[in-house]
Amino acid sequence: MKNVRIERRDEGLAILRLDKERGNAIDEALVEDLVEAAADLETDGGVRGVLLASAHPNLFCPGLDLIGLRDYDRPALARFLGKFAQAVWALYGMNKPLVAALSGHAVAGGCVLALTADWRVLRRGGVNIGLNEIRVGVPLPWSVAVLLRATVSPERASGIALLGRNFADEAALGAELAHELAPAEGFEEACLARLREFADKDPAAFATTKRYLRGDALASMQAREKELETDFLDAWFSAPSQARIRATIKSLGKRRNRSGS
Repeated sequence: MKNVRIERRDEGLAILRLDKERGNAIDEALVEDLVEAAADLETDGGVRGVLLASAHPNLFCPGLDLIGLRDYDRPALARFLGKFAQAVWALYGMNKPLVAALSGHAVAGGCVLALTADWRVLRRGGVNIGLNEIRVGVPLPWSVAVLLRATVSPERASGIALLGRNFADEAALGAELAHELAPAEGFEEACLARLREFADKDPAAFATTKRYLRGDALASMQAREKELETDFLDAWFSAPSQARIRATIKSLGKRRNRSGS
């Protein structure tokens, strides 16, 4: 696996660390690696809990790799959407505790990955989390919409999905996108401490309870994802959305030039 790595720790804990160029931007290779890693961790009897974290100190995941996906035709993008959905299902359906350590921005697809976790810890100090797909002119994929509905209250879901705002610090807690904040100093250790609290529970009881809590949402995702992918594809390939995507890619290029990277 090139884009993620698994770090096994003492006490049966493991870190599933996103480690991809371009700040963990999501492409086919990354989602394939996530599916493989999730299966590995799921079947490893020595792993009692998983921390989803980033190798990049100031960025968890910025969403889809627009640069990598911009030249995809409709069949290729449909293939990618199917693989992305499989990664969401694999993480959301993991029968072991999954805690997200959001040490940097988690927006769009990055927020989606975070929402698959049982618990989300956000680094205090202006780290953004949110679903901004609507601002690009594309809807949430079906599985993501179901995930959001299952994760936050209805009054929060509308604002998150339909306004496309990002949230940080206490605002992220109020939006229910994060469960707690932790300072930058000792951040990952604080996340591992929370994971230990989950992993200390009886594994069978935990897995069964989690399946009861998430089973209906997971079944709904899997039942209709393929049927409804046309809505996303139509929006993605519309002229207005393509113009916004090109503008976003141009903006990313300017930022890299200014930073000298």
